[in-house]
Parts: sequence; structure tokens; C-alpha cells
Amino acid sequence: MSDPSSTTSPRSSPISAEDADAQAFDGAQDILRAWGAGLRPDPDLTVSEWADRHRKLSSRASAEPGQYRTVRTPYMGEIMDRLSPGDPTQRVVFMKAAQVGATEAGNNWIGFAIHQAPGPMLAVQPTVELAKRNSRQRIDPLIEESPELRERIKPARSRDAGNTMLSKEFAGGILIMTGANSAVGLRSTPARYIFLDEVDAYPASADEEGDPVTLAEARSLTFAHRRKVFLVSTPTIRGLSRIERELEASDQRRFFVPCPHCDAMQWLKFDRLRWEKGRPETAEYLCEGCDGAIAEHHKTAMLEAGEWRATAEPEDPGTVGYHLSALYSPVGWLGWDRIARAWEAARGSDEAIKAFRNTILGETWVESGEAPDWQRLADRREAWKPGTVPAGGLFLTAGADVQKDRIEVDVWAWGRGLESWLVDHVVIEGGPGDPACWQQLTDLLGRTWTYASGEHLAIARLAIDTGYETSAVYGWARQVGFAQVAPVKGLDGFNRSSPVTGPTYVDATVAGKRLRRGARLWSVATSTFKAETYRFLRQDRPAEEEIAAGAPFPPGTVHLPSWADSEWLKQLAAEQLVTVKGKRGFTKLEWQKLRERNEALDCRVYARAAAWIAGADRWSEARWADLETQLGIEQRSDPNGVTGSEPPAGKRSTLRRRTVRSSYME
Repeated sequence: MSDPSSTTSPRSSPISAEDADAQAFDGAQDILRAWGAGLRPDPDLTVSEWADRHRKLSSRASAEPGQYRTVRTPYMGEIMDRLSPGDPTQRVVFMKAAQVGATEAGNNWIGFAIHQAPGPMLAVQPTVELAKRNSRQRIDPLIEESPELRERIKPARSRDAGNTMLSKEFAGGILIMTGANSAVGLRSTPARYIFLDEVDAYPASADEEGDPVTLAEARSLTFAHRRKVFLVSTPTIRGLSRIERELEASDQRRFFVPCPHCDAMQWLKFDRLRWEKGRPETAEYLCEGCDGAIAEHHKTAMLEAGEWRATAEPEDPGTVGYHLSALYSPVGWLGWDRIARAWEAARGSDEAIKAFRNTILGETWVESGEAPDWQRLADRREAWKPGTVPAGGLFLTAGADVQKDRIEVDVWAWGRGLESWLVDHVVIEGGPGDPACWQQLTDLLGRTWTYASGEHLAIARLAIDTGYETSAVYGWARQVGFAQVAPVKGLDGFNRSSPVTGPTYVDATVAGKRLRRGARLWSVATSTFKAETYRFLRQDRPAEEEIAAGAPFPPGTVHLPSWADSEWLKQLAAEQLVTVKGKRGFTKLEWQKLRERNEALDCRVYARAAAWIAGADRWSEARWADLETQLGIEQRSDPNGVTGSEPPAGKRSTLRRRTVRSSYME
């Protein structure tokens, strides 16, 4: 019978005191090793080394899923490593083309910070909506595909996970994502790391509280020399581009690559890309050193042997800047043949060439703001009956400019391709203090203009400036209703992607009573529409015999009637775009008057804004076709397959007269 006090069982061998001591010692060693591992700092990796070891590209977010390899885009290596904590650089500026891998590099930095050097981070997209999209399409896959990040950020469905659409908490830090249009998001929290993506698409002001870049960078000032700011963007317009201004203040680095024939180091320039006319597949690069032809298959080795070199003295030694075009895009991405083809397709169109320079060359576009010659405009006037809408104009908008003693209104017809016709010019005497003046403006909203087919068109949308006697404008707009009237506020600067924003609801004083959120206000980047108008006015037109033969006018053509007098034409050509010195010595573009009166130009801008608000810039072919159907217009096609429209011959007297209003207005 066994001793119940014994520490051994019949099935086990007795443990000696020496064995027990050994097990205790081993256990203590395991504890010490684990404790030591917890105290040991993370490996001293750079951002690029971290990406090559830990970053997995998801098929949801990448055309080349799998392990990230810096060698695929060697030019991104130095840029990423400048963002590493061991590098003294505080601000990294990257002006670049599309399709060069910049977004993934920024995401590598986010992943590195979460895993290796946690701290508060702010990631800013142009708008809050884009920030949400980026979170779903880029940041969520970044976390899901990396075990090191998954264990640091709990799933959003977990209780108290700290993981939301625009906020990712992790040990030692938090990632806040927001839009440059949200002042609240930009000033929400101090941030050691700031990622400012596509800064040239940011609005001029965040909720009217100031420049979004300045507001965001202010979040990092308390971190002094430990902060990191990464500014990335494709550029836009010379003199207005944020990323170009930042690059010009840096050391302006270019990526130099060796010629495979003579080893001459050079940075790639578009004017040295050559091909046979009409055969972009023959594109090759001519070396600056030996003038030898470099085929694109050499690019991989050239990129691997490339290096960044500074080309200027920086104003701030803590800032480094980089510029890269799509000529460096890795083999298999955007090839030289596609770049050549894109250039051939863009020639002849200012808009297409601008997009080419911005997105492929990574360069700014020089906006031509030269005022058109009013006498040349007079020579181009066309004859049609006052008060009628010429064939091609499918809907009407109006722009109203409020003056002290009058309200001036211009009515414009718009057709496909934003071709436009001045239909009417109305001066309402009396000014905003005269109730009769506002009644006449109300009556104008109910008036119709006769189309070439016999149908009647009313104004689909009238945009009225709120810069003078704001309360009176808001009061009238509320009275007639915001469905047909859009109060607008002009903003300086260019915004081609969204030249009109809103509506925002603003306080209004009506009949002496203050109404909270009593009016709807649209903001208009007037510079964008002024430059567009002048560009359209300068376009070449078909010769008279070509027009007689049915040749179409270029998209955007502005048709002016014979009854437009010299004073009105001078007002239309009353401003020019000039380059002036701004803060910190940077240049900027500014519209300046050539003469005092410019009401015709202002009314044109407001009418154009009304067309944007109505949705004309975004209409599908089906919408334009439906408008033509309402006007009794038959479709026709030219020999090149271009669809057009014209009133049906022989049917004008039998068409049922009706008023075509805004059934397709947004």
C-alpha cells in the first residue's frame, strides 16, 4: 500500500532534487529570454528594408500581388529611406507622374511606422470621401496581408478595437485619415508623421480656415526634429501648383541612369524620346552622351544602376525634393510606346496636352491667360435673330452680376462638347434695393426663348453672384426657390477637377430676420472658367467653305451674335492672367483687369458655373440624345461616324410648341 504522502505516483519515476533544480533553472532561463526579447529594440530597418521583408501586395490593390520588391521601382528606395527615423530629413517632397509606384511607397511608410516606429500619423487625401475610399482599397489590404500589422490592429468588428474607417489604433500610436476639405480632421490631433497625398488636388482653403497643407503640418511642430512629412502629387498649373512650389524650395533631385552603350549618366527627358511618325511602337531613347538609341528593354538594368542627384541648393536643409516622369516607369507598366501614342493622341487639344504633361511627364502646365482681341471676336460674330436659340444649343443657363444700380444678366445656350451661344443680354435697372428690379429678374426666369425647330426653352439654371448685397440675393433666391437659382461665391484659384463645390448651407438674413442655414451657396473657382473661356475663344475654326459643307466646330466653340456690341465684347476680354511674386518668393498666377468694366466676363463665368451645377460636364450620351428628342432634333452622322444634330427639315410648322425645361438637370 502506497504512502499517501508520497509526491510520486505509481506511474511516474521519482524526480531527483538535481533534476528539479535543473528544470527550475531552465524555466528561469526561458523567462529571462522572453523578458530580454521584450526589451530588445526592433531591428534597425529602413522603410525599404521593412517593405522587402514584411510588405505583401494584395490582389485587391495591386496589379502585381505578392511580396513587395523595391528593386521593381529602384528610384523609390531612397525616397522611402528618407522617411526612416534614422535619417535626419524632416520633409520629403515628391513631384511625380502617374504609375511610378508612389502610393505604395507611402503605404510602406505607414506599415513601417505601425510596426517599427509607432507614433501618431495623419494621412490626408484631397477629400474625406477619397480618404474613405483609400482606407477601403489601400489601407485595409495593407493590414490584412501583413501578419505583423494584423496583430497590432484589431479587426473593426472587435469590441473596443479602435479600428474604424478613418482611424486605426495600435500600440504606441494611431493612424488618422481625413480629407483636405475638413478643417476639423486636419486639426484633430498632434502627429509625428504626416502623409499628404495629391496635394495639388487640395482645395485652396479647408472650410475657409486656411491652407490645408499649412494646417496639417502645424500638427507636427511639437515633434521638432523627430517629425516626418511626406508631400506627394502629380502637378497641375504653373504658378498655382503646391507640389511645384515645394520642389523649387528643395534640392530638386533627378534620377540619373547610365547609358547601356557609353555609361553616360543622365536623367530622362521627353524630348529625347524619338519614334517614327504614326508608329509609336518604334519609340526609343537617344543618349545625351553618344546619341545612341536605347531600347526600352535596357530600362530595367538602367534603373537598378541609377542614383538620385541634387540639382539645386535647398532653401531648407531639412527638406529634400524629388521629381520623376513616367519615362522611368518599370518595364511592363507604362511603356515608351504608350507614352508616344498618348502624345500623338493629345496633339491639337490643350486639355489633352495638359493632362499629358501633368500625369505622364510629371510637369506643370503653363496656363495661357492672354485676353483675346475683342476686334477679332467682332469679326467672328454670327447672324441669328435676337431672342432665338440657334441649332445646336440644347439647354439654357444664365449668369447674373449684381451692381449698385442694376443687375446684368447674360443667357447662354449650351450644346454637346460645351459648344455655346450667347442668346440674350439683359440689363435690369434699379439695383438690389429696388423691389421692382427683383421682380423683373423673377419674370426672366419664366420667360422662354424659341429654338430653331419652334420649341421653346426656359432657363434651366441661373447663377447669381452674392458678392454685393448678399442678404438681398439670398432673400430673392429663397423666394423663387433654389431649384432654378444658384447663389454663387467666386473663389480665387484654379480647380479643374471640381471648379464648382457645394452647395453649403449658410445663414441668411431675410426681411430683417436671421435664418440659420437659410440659403444654399455654391463656391466657384472663377479662374478655371475664365481660362477655359479664353481658351475656347482662341480656338481655330473651320474655314467658311468647310462650315458650309457641314464641318463641325471644335468642342467648346463660343458663338457670338452680330448684335453683341463693342462694349460687351470689350467686357468679355477685360482681364488677363499674369504671374506675380507671392510669399517666400514663389510666383503665382493672378487675374488682373485691363479695364474697369468686366460684367460680360463675370456673367459668362456664372452661366458656365450654372451649366456645371446642372450636370452638363458629366452627362452621358443618352442624356444629350434625350434633350435632342425633346427639341424634335433628328440625329445625323458624318462620314467619320461623329454624331450630330439638326432640326428636322420640313417639320418646323407642324411641331407642337412646348417649353423645354430642366427634366435632365441635376
